Amino acid sequence: MSTNDSVWFITGCSTGLGRALATAVLEGGGRAVVTARDPGTVADLAARHGDRALALALDVTDSGRVAAAVKEAEAAFGRIDVLVNNAGYGYLAAVEEGEEDEVRALFDTNFFGLAEVTRAVLPGMRARRSGHIVNVSSIGGLVAFGATGYYHATKFAVEGLSESLAAEVGPLGIKVTIVEPGGFRTNWSGPSMRQSATVLDDYAETAGARRASTLATYGHQPGDPDRAAEAIIGAVRADEPPLRLLLGRSAYDIATARLDTLRAGFEGWRDVTLGADFA
Repeated sequence: MSTNDSVWFITGCSTGLGRALATAVLEGGGRAVVTARDPGTVADLAARHGDRALALALDVTDSGRVAAAVKEAEAAFGRIDVLVNNAGYGYLAAVEEGEEDEVRALFDTNFFGLAEVTRAVLPGMRARRSGHIVNVSSIGGLVAFGATGYYHATKFAVEGLSESLAAEVGPLGIKVTIVEPGGFRTNWSGPSMRQSATVLDDYAETAGARRASTLATYGHQPGDPDRAAEAIIGAVRADEPPLRLLLGRSAYDIATARLDTLRAGFEGWRDVTLGADFA
């Protein structure tokens, strides 16, 4: 798919990867619907790129606004070729420390909001028998660590939904790519991060230590959002785009180590596993 000919709809464009991607698409000559909860944070992108950019207010947890934003995008550009579900944030808490209202809000944005936007865009893609849905997950959608269990749960959910979606829409000419970044220099581990107010001493050496180490990465992450944006555009342009796109050396190293760990565990219990079938 040529970026210059395509219309992109990107959520979460105020900062980080979403903003970098919107900028790259527009500077490459493409058209983009750039969305954020506060449209003022993306107004400069629209101003610089004239009628190739449309800045819209969008809170992905507001189903009515999701439907309206998609309609406005289709009215302005005639279609949506590429949907990028990028809106999301992190939450630090041991599982026992998690606060129900915060966990539900996290799922509302990271998972249910993503699903809502996807459902709103799919009818147009189905009618045209073309399109590409890019769901931004995380290396934390493949591997889990202490202190981010609820965040991992949202991203594992995105992974499963995306795999099923790919099987369903592939025969209709619609492609799906799951993006799995490692540590990138965005606000994820800084201003965007939420934390539980509850902190239990018994988890000081596990979840507590990882809370501190995660926050300490802010401003020092190795991943470059601009390079990540170019990688995503390259994947969308590809004749055979990947179902999964790891981004960053840390993501590659963690994911491949995870494969080795899974295989070792499966093989270690192989006889027990096979013995569970009827004789």
